[in-house]
Amino acid sequence: MRTVVTGGAGFLGSHLCDGLLNRGHEVICLDNFVTGRVENVAHLMGNRSFRLINYDVTDYLFIDGPLDNILHFASPASPADYLRLPIQTLKVGSLGTHKALGLARAKKARFLLASTSEVYGDPQVHPQPETYWGHVNPIGARGVYDEAKRFAEAMTMAYHRYHGVETRIVRIFNSFGPRMRVDDGRALPNFMRQALHGQDITIYGDGSQTRSFTFVEDTVAGIIKLLESDYAEPVNIGNPQEISVKTLAEEIIELTGSRSRLICQPFPPGFEDDPKVRQPDITRAKKILGWEPKVPRKVGLARTLEYFRQELKL
Repeated sequence: MRTVVTGGAGFLGSHLCDGLLNRGHEVICLDNFVTGRVENVAHLMGNRSFRLINYDVTDYLFIDGPLDNILHFASPASPADYLRLPIQTLKVGSLGTHKALGLARAKKARFLLASTSEVYGDPQVHPQPETYWGHVNPIGARGVYDEAKRFAEAMTMAYHRYHGVETRIVRIFNSFGPRMRVDDGRALPNFMRQALHGQDITIYGDGSQTRSFTFVEDTVAGIIKLLESDYAEPVNIGNPQEISVKTLAEEIIELTGSRSRLICQPFPPGFEDDPKVRQPDITRAKKILGWEPKVPRKVGLARTLEYFRQELKL
């Protein structure tokens, strides 16, 4: 198998490169390093089956030779990033998806789109099944990410129906693990960084909003199972064990042994449409892929914490 991973030097993309290489794929990683990091794939540089190309996938996209799979993971993925890079986020979700699908069509390759639970917006259905169409504000600050992914899904299905491209769509819920950027602005990295430094942990709102966290090892396993399946409709990959943001912060304080206190702050600009709840219905993943998460959250948090200690040199 010869496989392209766009955004392959990002947090999730780099773990996906590892997983594909372990399954015998030759992997071509494309990244323009807007949010990706060379350090995430540095351990692969000596692998003859791995190739890293500094490239913006919104440009004309061509790869020499045959291709079997194209996995489109290029995109800013945290609110801090896509609020800082709104145009780039929209372009990689629209133009980047179009270019990657065009390459898949030309090479007769299978295409897998990394979509997101954010297509459900601030949901009015709970938990969220793939049949739910979502509740998204298209002109809100977060809409640049939400709508880019919704457009990407529509484009993917159009190529599947009109051009006959073999496509897969994974809707990824909150994933965490080693190689997350300590400054990426998401709750988990923020809490870990603050706790490790002995600082008070800041929570937006009262902390009652919920999320469902999946360790990256489980996320990658689900994505690869979907890639190798014959299912074209979207599939949720996430952990149905829902917890509040406040509970997450308390677990991290306990894990680190920190004396940090919880400090509630108003939501900053751009977070007006922050989802109040988030929990995947993974019935489809269980039935079609035989997949469900296996790594307990506290085990994943401990492994992630060790990485953060190394990154922060503590």
